[in-house]
Amino acid sequence: MVRTASISVQYTIDLIQEDARNLVKQGRLDRQQPIYTLCQYIPPREWSWVENELERHGYLLRDHLIDLLGSETWDED
Repeated sequence: MVRTASISVQYTIDLIQEDARNLVKQGRLDRQQPIYTLCQYIPPREWSWVENELERHGYLLRDHLIDLLGSETWDED
């Protein structure tokens, strides 16, 4: 997630899922880690928006990232 200080990002569930998927793909996070580990990659002033969006869609911060990611497609076997 690269964000500039002057631009506020509207966090949708799709954007949160995409960012989480990218962090897992890069090996920075593991699918079994809790969702709240995403806060390491989101500016603190924006975390409350992310948290509200997750709660709005029925996710708890203690849920695993795999729950947020849903089904994934694999490029190779």
